[in-house]
Amino acid sequence: MAANARNQVTGDHPRTGSLRPSPVGENLVDGMPWRPEEHGPAPGVPGAGGHDRTVVVPPPAATAPVQVPLPDTAAPLDTPQPLRSHGCWYPSVDPSGGYVAFICDRGGVPQLWTGPVGGDEVHLLDSDPHPVKEVAWSPDGRWIAYTTAPGGGEHTRVLCVRPDGTGRRILAGAEPGSSAHLGCWQHDGRAVAVTVAEPVLTPGGADGEEGAAPTGPGLADPDTYTAPRPAGWATRDGRAVLLGGPHHGDAGPGSGRDTEIPQPHGAGMPGVHDRDGGAPARERTSGGGLAAYLVDPLGVAAPTLLAVERGAATLRVCDLSRDGRLALLRRGPRGRREALVVRTGDLRTTFALHVADGDPWIGRFSPDATTLWLRSDAAREFAALFAVRLDAEGESPGLTVAAERGDCGLELLALGHDGYTAALAWNVRGATELEVTSVSPTSAGQARVGPSRTVSLPHEVVTRIPRVDGHAGLVLALSGSQRRPGVWWFPEGAARRTAWSSRDEDAVPPGRPPVRPVPLRPVARDGLPLSGWYYRAPDRGAGEPAPCVIHLHGGPEEQERPVFNPLYHELLGRGLDVFAPDVRGSSGHGRSFVDADLGTGRFAAIEDVAACAAHVVVAGLADPRRLAVMGRSYGGYLVMASLVWHPDLFRTGVAACGMSDFATFYAGTEPWIAESAAHKYGHPERDRELLHALSPMTRVDALRVPVLTVHGEHDTNVPLGESEQFVRAARERGLRAELLLLRDEGHDFLRADSRRLFRRTAADWLQRHIAE
Repeated sequence: MAANARNQVTGDHPRTGSLRPSPVGENLVDGMPWRPEEHGPAPGVPGAGGHDRTVVVPPPAATAPVQVPLPDTAAPLDTPQPLRSHGCWYPSVDPSGGYVAFICDRGGVPQLWTGPVGGDEVHLLDSDPHPVKEVAWSPDGRWIAYTTAPGGGEHTRVLCVRPDGTGRRILAGAEPGSSAHLGCWQHDGRAVAVTVAEPVLTPGGADGEEGAAPTGPGLADPDTYTAPRPAGWATRDGRAVLLGGPHHGDAGPGSGRDTEIPQPHGAGMPGVHDRDGGAPARERTSGGGLAAYLVDPLGVAAPTLLAVERGAATLRVCDLSRDGRLALLRRGPRGRREALVVRTGDLRTTFALHVADGDPWIGRFSPDATTLWLRSDAAREFAALFAVRLDAEGESPGLTVAAERGDCGLELLALGHDGYTAALAWNVRGATELEVTSVSPTSAGQARVGPSRTVSLPHEVVTRIPRVDGHAGLVLALSGSQRRPGVWWFPEGAARRTAWSSRDEDAVPPGRPPVRPVPLRPVARDGLPLSGWYYRAPDRGAGEPAPCVIHLHGGPEEQERPVFNPLYHELLGRGLDVFAPDVRGSSGHGRSFVDADLGTGRFAAIEDVAACAAHVVVAGLADPRRLAVMGRSYGGYLVMASLVWHPDLFRTGVAACGMSDFATFYAGTEPWIAESAAHKYGHPERDRELLHALSPMTRVDALRVPVLTVHGEHDTNVPLGESEQFVRAARERGLRAELLLLRDEGHDFLRADSRRLFRRTAADWLQRHIAE
């Protein structure tokens, strides 16, 4: 298909400040000013692939962020009594390299903290009870931007605060029904990029009826209690959940040659759709949209629009060139992410390339913006480091693979402030191998990488690389099977744990050391190699078959890693073994494995669960009479599906935040989540029959065993009704079924007391059904 890099990202300028020159008050249509009052509504614009493009002009009030001042947190900076075992993660380092802003749950909920790299004095910068999700210190050191999730739900806000706790304000996401996501900072620190998801208006948008809430934590009765629903939840029917809008054609590297973006393996299978992951424009209905802005933390300059997308499941500004001419965006649904280079002067897309799922910070521009360093798996099985050459117009005359490995993928990419030092984290069978190297373009336009040095790690997994150079050398967020998540720094190459990170001996109570898992390699019933980690309960004999919990991760693109999991530790302490496999659809094993569950491949993913259970039984590890299955999110779906597809295999199941019926899931989830899910699970209209066949509720008559479901009351990713209807159906069939409702939680259980209640309730349930 002919490449056409134009008009991939387009929109208006409802508010334009001094951050980037552009015609004030004018919309751009195909790069030219368009005044509706003079010319009427913006016309369709021919797009790539021959589809008509509709220029989207969102109402300014619905998209442009409005700042909301908040009380300062500068005085007093009290440190609450810390948890004995706490986690520190998502660090961001100030320009001096001497201080770190990070997320820590030492107060019982993930909050924003700062502390010196080499000292132990820490300060709480935001004492609100809303969980913090991401953190970014500005390049000039004056601000710390971060996202919070009010109520623990899926709607997030972007805030900023001075490092001393003053000037705290909401930058975006304060409008009812909207959500905002953090992007990168401008290199001079004058503005930060945010993406705003507009609220979706639905007909008859009354809230669902609410029953009496339980007076305290514990099991809720789905027959008498219904948590508050988002506006319009009860009226959505699966038709108005996608974001809608223009249909995007293929965009090539912007060189003018006929080039196709490499497609994921499995194209043409049921449930695999065109690149934008949704229906053709005539089948889509207008809803919300995504708009990316540059926002001045001081509020002096009005927000500047960078991009508008309708029909994009994600839109994140990952980097800006130092001269401000170019922006690197990441867009698209799961499995079909794209990197876009956009000229900020006219909002033209000059380059597009498929990029891998996983870490959203996909790349950086070189200091002179002649090279884009990009983490991508375009036309590859595993992600590698790409060097994309860029000309003065931001278009690419070509690209090369600068660093690669044949049997594993590049998971994290970070570049130093100098632009010529890079940290490359490779995912090697679940563990991280880290190397620091030099990167530079050559006079011939080719990339040069190396020499490199390997960094010896005290943990198995690197989760974030906030700094690669400076006097601190290297700063990493790490996690491992024996330790809680923490922040480490490497002065002169020696690994040192920050004093405010949890000590190794505090990971678990005294007398119960963590269990180091061992890898297993099951084989699926169709011959596909699988993998997983087996945790053996302490003091169990080598030849003694054990009661075993098959635990299934979410995503499905997540991956089981050898990191300490308090849930597993709780189960092991009850005398239960745990096997945590990667069934097809998981990441870390190549692109073909991730795509192997698309369409009808999801039936095979359900069979993979049975194959994993059979493997641990045949290996003599697990007792076939005492097996249970457990999982959260997509793993919760697999629990329900496994119980009804294999009713005699497991004694019980624990399903947290799982989808029980794809039709009701699509009807109730967030629009941008539905947009992304359409590629992975199937389109709610075109694949209705497939989704019906894959839904556990369709086969619930086969359920034979008791089941515990767990759900956050504010979950709008997988709505609470998904657990309620499965429990209700089980009870109607005379089975014991319970719902544990976690107050003030969303899809992720973020509060320490909620996680503790979840672990203990689930462990009690499983011990009762398979340990005795």
